[in-house]
Amino acid sequence: MNPLVVASAIAGFYVAWNIGANDAANSMATSYGSRALTLKQIIVIASILEFSGAALFGKKVVHTVAKGIVPIGLLDHNLVIVGALAALLSAGFWITIATYYHLPISTTHSIVGAVLGFGLAAVSQHYLTIDQIRWDVLAKIVLSWISSPLIGGFLAFVVFTLIRIFLLEKLKPEKVEHVFRYLQVITACYMAFAHGSNDVANAIGPVAAIMGYRGEIPIWVLLFGGLGIAVGVATWGYRVIETVGKQITELTFTRGFSAEFATATTVITASSLGMPVSTTHTLVGSVIGVGLAGGLASVNLKIVQKIIFSWILTVPVAAALTIAIYTIMVIFV
Repeated sequence: MNPLVVASAIAGFYVAWNIGANDAANSMATSYGSRALTLKQIIVIASILEFSGAALFGKKVVHTVAKGIVPIGLLDHNLVIVGALAALLSAGFWITIATYYHLPISTTHSIVGAVLGFGLAAVSQHYLTIDQIRWDVLAKIVLSWISSPLIGGFLAFVVFTLIRIFLLEKLKPEKVEHVFRYLQVITACYMAFAHGSNDVANAIGPVAAIMGYRGEIPIWVLLFGGLGIAVGVATWGYRVIETVGKQITELTFTRGFSAEFATATTVITASSLGMPVSTTHTLVGSVIGVGLAGGLASVNLKIVQKIIFSWILTVPVAAALTIAIYTIMVIFV
């Protein structure tokens, strides 16, 4: 077997591990912030459901990332292997750095930026022309990155406002919160499944391209990505959970439920359409939405600004890293 293919499979698992480590916050941080679940419970539940979502519902988004942005069918397969490997390594490095600093960046931004970097490198070497890159697909993806946190935030705001008006203000708040503790666990599971279904593509999309899959994605490829995500959740997922779960706004069971329900609904809808949205953006938007339902003062704007700044950096950093790694690999391979 081609050593680069083996290296790419390992790199794909590394990216999947990073996704689990950084994006575990997307599914479970609100449950941790509201104390609905302990960290050990979160690790077990998230690992199982992230794996299940990736295996059962991830193929459409994998297809988009694998061949939707760069027309790999027009390139020599060895060049695709080098470019996809460079994209995986650059995305993985950037996510590792962000996770180390407790920053919930978008792993979707990371891999899309990295794949774009490969496309631009191929253009610079005259293997492609600039108009052959699927800018229309990229534009739709970028639009989804903007719309998903707005939709998630709006849904979370509406859900929590309805809960407050019809339940918290009419019944005993303590009893309502007690019931929503269990409902939040259900929505956390829903979110973990949704996240696995969408973000497995960030690791396995380039691997699928390397393996030469143009149509149906084999189930073992999805299982491989799901396993990597589960391992990432179990080993390093706690680092970002603290930031999203406790530092943006104070979360109660009803607020956590509202944020998770809004995020999961937005993400699972996107997965069904094959659209790689940012689950990080959606969840943070939803948490901000429930925070705003209690007034602007309840949102930690400094943390929000720090998170948004890391988001802005992600695409250009991932693209630049890919171009650098790709250029070095072309020289030595």
